[in-house]
Amino acid sequence: MPIVSTLRWENQTLVLLDQTKLPAEEVYLVCCDYRTVADAIRRLVVRGAPAIGVAAAFGVVLGAVEAVRQRLDPPSALERVFSVLAGTRPTAVNLFWALDRMRKVAEAQQGETSERLVAALEAEALRLYQEDIEANRRLSEHGAALLADGMTVLTICNAGALATVAHGTALGVIRAAVRTGKRIRVVACETRPLLQGARLTTWELMKEGIPATLITDNMAGYVMQQGRVQAVLTGADRIAANGDVVNKIGTYTLAVLAQAHGIPFYVAAPRSTMDLTLADGQSIPIEERTADEITTFGGRRVAPNGVQVYNPAFDLTPARLVTAIVTEAGLLRPEQGRFKLREEGAV
Repeated sequence: MPIVSTLRWENQTLVLLDQTKLPAEEVYLVCCDYRTVADAIRRLVVRGAPAIGVAAAFGVVLGAVEAVRQRLDPPSALERVFSVLAGTRPTAVNLFWALDRMRKVAEAQQGETSERLVAALEAEALRLYQEDIEANRRLSEHGAALLADGMTVLTICNAGALATVAHGTALGVIRAAVRTGKRIRVVACETRPLLQGARLTTWELMKEGIPATLITDNMAGYVMQQGRVQAVLTGADRIAANGDVVNKIGTYTLAVLAQAHGIPFYVAAPRSTMDLTLADGQSIPIEERTADEITTFGGRRVAPNGVQVYNPAFDLTPARLVTAIVTEAGLLRPEQGRFKLREEGAV
């Protein structure tokens, strides 16, 4: 059973755990229309590539329900729904992958009744929901073999149950290893500027009793130098065909540091995070967020008015720095610094 319900579908409403309130409060946002879902994705109420994709799928269902209720033309109304949801966040490919699957279902229902359209879209969204649970369970089992008893693993951001429907990717691997009886400790980078590591990862780990130590992002190199960690394990928001990885800002830094200290750098992600249309990661759009995420802290301004700010939410880790990618199909390892990713994730 998942330690937390990131999102759930109840009576044609989407219920989201508001991750902007954690760890102080466990508050749930009830989404009755697609605009609320889009706003929740944009504001990071729901976050993490797999969770964003599934939430968007249910957003499409809500859009279809609204179109039927208001007696709108479903194809025209859904075009607006797809456009709004696709415009929320540009980097995580799971969003576009899920919307593409929902679009194909909608197109297949042309000429059918509105009731059949809604039912087909709802069934597909529920299928995506279940697929995410199963994919994360399988990749976690594959990844657990990489972690030895007594190992300390360093991670960044949150790639746990909160970033997926359940279980998680990077944290899922750690959970799976612990459940086999291995003693695993975690060092969590705080993850500036929004502190997903401090607020979310440590919260998840403490709920399960997995030993966790929180550090600031700029302590990672020194921690490695001291021999305090034996592996780095992260999630991903998009992986190009050659194995280039885009993930939360700061991931590239950890990969460089890991190589310098002879520490393996692992990435855990389902196949839905792989964008095989891109030969490498240079073409992956990097989301830039608002300046106030850096100029303010805890609601108080900490930088001078008018200062220039650069706030990319993600960075690019070249495939040559990645030791292995963990997927539901198994472990992918590079050949001469490149991965050969295929549609079915064959290893």
